[in-house]
Amino acid sequence: MLASDGVALHLLRAEFPHLTAVELPSYRIRYEKPNMVLNIGMQLPRILYAIRAEHETTERLSLKHNICGIISDNRYGCFSKHIPSVVLTHQLNLKVPNRGIEWSANRLLRIALSKFNEVWVPDALEEPRLSGVLSQRHQADKHTRFIGILSRMERYEQDQEYDVAVVLSGPEPQRTILEQRLIEQAIGMPSLRFIFIQGKTQAKQHHYAADNVEVVSYLTSRELNDVLLASNAVVCRSGYSSIMDLAVLGKKAILIPTPGQTEQEYLAKFLSEKNIFVTQNQTDIDLESGLDSLDYTLGLQPQMFDKQAFEPILKNWLGSLKFKV
Repeated sequence: MLASDGVALHLLRAEFPHLTAVELPSYRIRYEKPNMVLNIGMQLPRILYAIRAEHETTERLSLKHNICGIISDNRYGCFSKHIPSVVLTHQLNLKVPNRGIEWSANRLLRIALSKFNEVWVPDALEEPRLSGVLSQRHQADKHTRFIGILSRMERYEQDQEYDVAVVLSGPEPQRTILEQRLIEQAIGMPSLRFIFIQGKTQAKQHHYAADNVEVVSYLTSRELNDVLLASNAVVCRSGYSSIMDLAVLGKKAILIPTPGQTEQEYLAKFLSEKNIFVTQNQTDIDLESGLDSLDYTLGLQPQMFDKQAFEPILKNWLGSLKFKV
């Protein structure tokens, strides 16, 4: 059984039409301002209400459908007091500009994670690691397991069709702002062929913004895999899932963190300082210079990461569950 909301729920239903998918209460986080503390502070009551509501929904679904185990992807209310619950997250150490607020935020995070029986971190315990200090504090915690990177992408031979694939994602209005700025610059580079994947899963749409700029509303996992492999370079947010996909595919990329998301800003800075990716801020994007700079970056080598490392951990966990009849 699948449970989510918004864009993620639309995507899950498209990817797995044979599975039951139910809607959870939405956090509805918006990043209107570049200050993350202000963004979250203004929305905190609604976020806490959503976490409580999704916990009540999870308990109700667990009883109704005889669920015997829960894996939550960064949803802090999706756990049950009565059945084994696992949370998937690389954020064990929140980065906040204010030290005092950071201490308080991490204390709340510890309390939220303690509701789960296990914490699974999608990263390697040893180098090379992708999450940096975000997952550093809990390495010795007996309830925390490093399970290797997770990605729906696979590497295989694919003819090059595009110079640049732009993968858009994240909350509004920043997703639309980024799309408009990048399309405007891409149109001004007619010698390069671009494809924009908008990340809008409500309906499948396809058009051309210019002769060299193809736009699709969304792609299935396999279609996205094909397009990324058929592209010479990628432009995307510095979300952790996107970074794991780039690692598996071995693609060079320009990372543009969502303004106000300190986690994305940290990851972009961390990986650009290692000369792995190029990083640009949304406010001063220069697509042409960014693409030129990619020639001088190292990228990530797919053979450095074991994508199957989590399988025995998952099998052991499934084997420990007590199935209900």
